[in-house]
Amino acid sequence: MNEQDVFADIPLFVTVARAGTFTKTAEQLGITKSAVTKAVTRLENRLGFKLFHRTTRLIRLTSDGEAYLNACRHALDEVTAAQTALSSNSQVLSGRIHIDMPVAFGRKVLLPALMNIVRPHPGISLTLTFTDAVSDLLREDVDLAIRFGALADSSHLIARRLTQQRRVICASPGYIKDYGLPTTIIEVAEHRCLVGTPNGPPSSWAVMEEANQPATYEPPKTHQFSDGDAMVDAAVAGMGLLQLPETMVRDKIASGLLREILPGLSGPDVEVHAVWPKRGQLSPRLRYIVDRLLELGAKGELN
Repeated sequence: MNEQDVFADIPLFVTVARAGTFTKTAEQLGITKSAVTKAVTRLENRLGFKLFHRTTRLIRLTSDGEAYLNACRHALDEVTAAQTALSSNSQVLSGRIHIDMPVAFGRKVLLPALMNIVRPHPGISLTLTFTDAVSDLLREDVDLAIRFGALADSSHLIARRLTQQRRVICASPGYIKDYGLPTTIIEVAEHRCLVGTPNGPPSSWAVMEEANQPATYEPPKTHQFSDGDAMVDAAVAGMGLLQLPETMVRDKIASGLLREILPGLSGPDVEVHAVWPKRGQLSPRLRYIVDRLLELGAKGELN
């Protein structure tokens, strides 16, 4: 057996360990499930020990498999780092990347940006998911996520700030006609409000108190939504006040369907982060996308 054969199955093994199933691995690599199974069996036979416990639906690493995975990850990280450092800007990039992002910001801002980013590299394939819920990157096999707001401390995630968005409190002209216009944050308590859910947009508002100090305000939870776009539609229909990042309501304000209110009271800008699992060295294709997004953010083109 030549040296190339010895190392050929290691990247596939690492992919299987991360994906958790042979089926997902086959989909990611564009090969058949039987080819994945044969490659793992071939590697186990060559090593002389089992890498996975198998059932009809799931696979799980053995203790030997865990130790071997750590060694392989370290070796692959070193190789990837060397390749990235030595590669030129004309490097041909390929492979699939799963990016998860907020619905409105993703569709209006990130999607056009990503289309331009990957256009020079037709070998890159994107899986794009849009959700206002907080996703578990490791559990859902997400390579990169875009998130609004402060991030909880996590030892398994890396985050880079892309940009920031102004928060806007607004209501429809119809709502203001029916219920009046609040002029202070105290008066908001007498109004109908549209807020998020625990796994969706925020249910609280970020406001500025006297002396220009940021604070959290709990508005009346008249209606709750897990989707930001649905909140905007409800606000346009006159169902209440809301606070969201400017990207989500800019068009509606420009067209007169919504009106910004309490402009001096809406809280500090919300930060937008690119977040990915801490898995050693980034793949060249993911590093390329992250770097391009950071460049656009620095130029103010993700607002």
